[in-house]
Amino acid sequence: MLPPPPNANPWLAARNILLTRPDNLGDVIMLSPALRALKAALPTARLTLLASTGGAAAAALLPWIDEVLPWRTVWQDLGHLAFDPQRELGLIETLREKQFDGAIIFTSFSQTPHVPGYLCYLAGIPLRVGEGKEFGGSVLSTELRGAPDALHQVERNLRLIAALGIPIPDRRIVIEISQAARAAVPRILGEAGLVADAPFILVHPGASALARRYPPERMGVVVRMLGEQGWPVLVTGVEREREAVETVRYHAPAAHYLLGNTDVSEYAALIEYAALVICGNTLPLHLADACLTPVIALYSGTDYEEQWRPRFTMSRILRQPTPCHPCYLFICPIELPCLDIAPQEVVRVAHELLAEHQALQPPAGASL
Repeated sequence: MLPPPPNANPWLAARNILLTRPDNLGDVIMLSPALRALKAALPTARLTLLASTGGAAAAALLPWIDEVLPWRTVWQDLGHLAFDPQRELGLIETLREKQFDGAIIFTSFSQTPHVPGYLCYLAGIPLRVGEGKEFGGSVLSTELRGAPDALHQVERNLRLIAALGIPIPDRRIVIEISQAARAAVPRILGEAGLVADAPFILVHPGASALARRYPPERMGVVVRMLGEQGWPVLVTGVEREREAVETVRYHAPAAHYLLGNTDVSEYAALIEYAALVICGNTLPLHLADACLTPVIALYSGTDYEEQWRPRFTMSRILRQPTPCHPCYLFICPIELPCLDIAPQEVVRVAHELLAEHQALQPPAGASL
């Protein structure tokens, strides 16, 4: 990178930029507005995303990313990685070889930018921006402070971009679903026993943290009641959520089930096609917001709703007020009082939201 003229913004001359977000799929999806803003302002810049091995799959929906670097980072580890400094030294060397001009370190309210920032410093990346709460010396070349904990994650991401002098033309989560993924929907629905051209409700009982899962026994009752009222229901999950999905199946054997068997693009296409999504604070919530599919979020008290809630699609947030909110726990020690929501209430809200969404649709044959 050539040195910028005096008083010029060096970020606007960057042509090889590292983005770090080694988190879950949903966290990467929420980078969408920041990625679009970067590409619009720096159309010739190459954007490389350092992601977790799971989060890397989201790049299929985010065409503004040019390269993905999957890595299990020690600063996001929950104690599962072995002590192996050579692993991190290898990452530093990998980043050094790529000769990045700048690094944008995206974090949640509870994460520090200084550990990845120092790694980028050691890799010779001259521009490093992040938002933190603690003192980190000059690890970051640009450091933001003061974002409230309850700030929505999308807006937290955009704060970094705006601080670099990048205009923000659109604050919506937008994803790009391939035509191949959309074309696969009829086959996927047919294999699950659903009629391809009929509306259905998609229910996802899982979440990465047990403390964010509506009790699967109750979710099974929700699914059974919706089916008894005439709605086809597709229950989805991945392999690690098998136990929750099988519990739902026990209570609602007549529903339709899909455990894995789709990539992230096909799953997004299913959500785009659904009449309604019912889930917790997890990936389908953010995909529904991007697809403008109505969504009911059974939102546990682990976090503030304002941090992750859908912002543009029609939605309902269901949570019981509790004095421990927000707890930020992965496992609830007191049996999830925040999700003590009767299945009948979930079904009632589902009908309410479906009716409201239908009322907003143009009549058949209307000119759009």
